[in-house]
Amino acid sequence: MRGINKVRTRTNGSTRDYVYETIKKQIIHCELEPETKISENEIATKLNVSRTPVREAFLKLAEEELLGIYPQSGTFVTKIDLELVEEGRFIRENIEKAIVRDACGSFNQEQLMKIEKNLVMQELCLEKGLIPDLFELDESFHLLLFEGCRKVRSFKMIRHMNSHFDRVRMLSISSALNWSVLFDQHKAIFQYISENKPDLAEDTMAQHLKLVNFEKEELISRYPNYFK
Repeated sequence: MRGINKVRTRTNGSTRDYVYETIKKQIIHCELEPETKISENEIATKLNVSRTPVREAFLKLAEEELLGIYPQSGTFVTKIDLELVEEGRFIRENIEKAIVRDACGSFNQEQLMKIEKNLVMQELCLEKGLIPDLFELDESFHLLLFEGCRKVRSFKMIRHMNSHFDRVRMLSISSALNWSVLFDQHKAIFQYISENKPDLAEDTMAQHLKLVNFEKEELISRYPNYFK
């Protein structure tokens, strides 16, 4: 466990959001492992902020069940809850099937070019083993689909509910499970959108988001202390 790293450049938004995004990213990337104890003072000092936005960020992370706050014991990173993983996966599958169906026949060349550029970067990261970048590009790939359909608020909604699902995805990518399969599915989804084949695009998206079901047992055996 590497602990909280100070981020020198803040993203746009409030100090609370800055703290929230910093800690959430480190939980999802397994830099803060399950059952790690963290404190408001520690975070405030390392991120050079006051305790108030840290406390607010902790409460927001607790709502997503990424942190457990126990008044007599402290604040701890939660273990991955497989029920929450499945619920997040279910929501994403059903919404994103509708998204790719909507994208077919409606995306213009500029929107398709953005996705194609993303795929080129994914392939490069696969070749070089750049795990965190690959995860971010995977996230960007899906965001581009929502942006093209003018459904960005829907993406933000499911992102809020997908924290545990994202932790499993990151473990899968870090463990080199099915990298090529994920990339091939992304390419196929892009191809079917480009060719206006909604049924194939929808089916491939469903397979893509079901892949985690075939990886869970392997991940539990590799990281038994990470799961609830």
